Amino acid sequence: MALIRHFNEKHMDRNSIHDEIEASYTVFENDGRVFVQIDSYGREARKIPGKKSQTIQLDKEGATNLFKILKGTFHLN
Repeated sequence: MALIRHFNEKHMDRNSIHDEIEASYTVFENDGRVFVQIDSYGREARKIPGKKSQTIQLDKEGATNLFKILKGTFHLN
């Protein structure tokens, strides 16, 4: 599990499209702060299908920084 607040751009020599998987999100509050938690669940072919694979959490700072990246990349309003 990881709380992400900042993102650093990294240019990679090789990129590939990954397999599509299932994901869920939860919004919760802790000590007056709001968080969005995103959980991903690995491929169906994995040893334990449906098992949580990755979890990331964003607070307002992390969400703002991610939104700036998404807005610029996809020309969102």
